[in-house]
Amino acid sequence: MEMEITMKKCALHSLGCKVNSYETQAMQKMMESAGYEIVPFGEEIADIYIINTCSVTNIADRKSRQMIHKAKKLNPEAVVAAAGCYVESAGDNIDEDVDIVIGNNEKSHLIEILNEYFEHMDKEKSVDIGKATGFDELNIDSPLEHTRAYVKIQDGCNRFCSYCIIPYVRGRIRSRKPDDVMAEIKRVAASGCKEVVLTGIHLSSYGLDFKDSTVKLIDVIEAVNRIEGIERIRLGSLEPLIVTEEFVRRLAKCKKICPHFHLSLQSGCDETLKRMNRRYNVDEYYKGVELLREYFPDAAVTTDVIVGFPGETEEEFNITKKYLEKVCFYEMHVFKYSRRKGTAADKMPDQIPENIKSERSTELLELNEILSNGYREKYIGKKVKVLLEENHIIENKKYIIGFTDTYVRVALENPEEKLYTNQIVNVRVKKLFEKDMVIGVAEN
Repeated sequence: MEMEITMKKCALHSLGCKVNSYETQAMQKMMESAGYEIVPFGEEIADIYIINTCSVTNIADRKSRQMIHKAKKLNPEAVVAAAGCYVESAGDNIDEDVDIVIGNNEKSHLIEILNEYFEHMDKEKSVDIGKATGFDELNIDSPLEHTRAYVKIQDGCNRFCSYCIIPYVRGRIRSRKPDDVMAEIKRVAASGCKEVVLTGIHLSSYGLDFKDSTVKLIDVIEAVNRIEGIERIRLGSLEPLIVTEEFVRRLAKCKKICPHFHLSLQSGCDETLKRMNRRYNVDEYYKGVELLREYFPDAAVTTDVIVGFPGETEEEFNITKKYLEKVCFYEMHVFKYSRRKGTAADKMPDQIPENIKSERSTELLELNEILSNGYREKYIGKKVKVLLEENHIIENKKYIIGFTDTYVRVALENPEEKLYTNQIVNVRVKKLFEKDMVIGVAEN
C-alpha cells in the first residue's frame, strides 16, 4: 500500500504548556518540508492526526484522551500519532485509538517514525519512550505566530516537587547548546519576528547539565539581547531562587528584556511549601519579588497557585490568600490540586475533598480579578509601546489587539485598518476594556 503517496493531509493539535506549542510548531514545519499538506484540526478531514499531549493534571490526561478519540472519530481510517507527556505517563495503557506512540525525546524523528510505520504498517505502538538522554533538537525558522516566537532552550526537570509528574515523563534536565539557540533566534529574527520567548520545562536550570561550561540562563539572555532584529525578549516561568541580586542586575542591563516575570509560587504558606518540596520559603520568594520591582519598577509579576494540596487546612489557605494580597500579583493561575499516581503527594494523608478545592479556587480567582484589574488601572493615562498581534471584531467594531512589554492586552479601534500586525506603536491608554484588556489610541 503506497501510504507515502496517499497520505497527504495532516492535522496537528497541541495541549498544555508553551514547550508543547513550540514542539508542535516544529513538527508542523517538518511535515510541511516532507511534502504533507497541513489542514486545521477538526475543520477538514486529515489522513494523519498528530496530538501533542499533556499530563500535568488529571484534566490534562482526560483532554489528551478526548482529542485522540476526536481525531479517530473525524476519520476512522486516519493514522493517529500521539506524542508527549500523556504518552509517557500512560505507558502500555495508551488508548487503542493511537496508532503511533512518540515519546518526548522522539519528536525530532517524527518523519522517520512515520515512514517506518507506513513501510511496515506496524500497529503495535513499538516506538521507545521515556529514554531521554540528550536535548531533542527541534527547530523553527519562522514561527506560526509572526509577531512572537517561542524558542525551547531547555527540557526536563530534576526538582521532583511532591505533586508533579513532569520529571517522570520529561526526564532529567537537558539544555540546548548556546550556539544552536542563537542560530535559531537569528533565523527567527530574519523572518521578521520582533519578540522571542525563551521557554523550557524548568528554564531556571538551563546550563546546569553542561559539564565543561559555566554558561547559565543569564548568559543566554545577554547573548539574545545582542541579536539584531529582535526587539523584545520575554522569559518563561522562573524558579524563585534564581532571582538573585547579580541575576537581576545583569537582567536590567538587557534593554530588550520584557519586565514580565512569571515566578512559580504554588503556596503562600511555608508548611504547605515544605510538603510540596518546593525548596524555598515565602520570605525568600518575597525578597526576589522586591528585587525585581527595585530594578523594574513597573514589573508585572505573575504566578501559579495550587489550592487543596494534601493537608492544606483552612488556616493554611488563609495564610496563602493573605500572602497573595501582600505580593499583589498582576495575574495568578489558580489550579486545584490534581492527584497523580507515582508522586509523593499521592500517598499523603489528609487529601482534600473536591468541593473544598472548588470553593478555595473560586475565592482565589475572585482575588485574581481584583488584583489584575488593579494592575491594569495603573496604565490609564500612560503612554506605552504595544506590539500589535491580531485583528478582532468586538460588537461589530474593528479592533487590532496587542501587548505591552508587561503583557497587558491592549485594544485599539482600527476601522480603516491603517494599523497592522507585527508593528510596535505608541499607545495612550484610556480605560479598562472587556474582561482582560485596556483600550487606547495610537500616538506618535
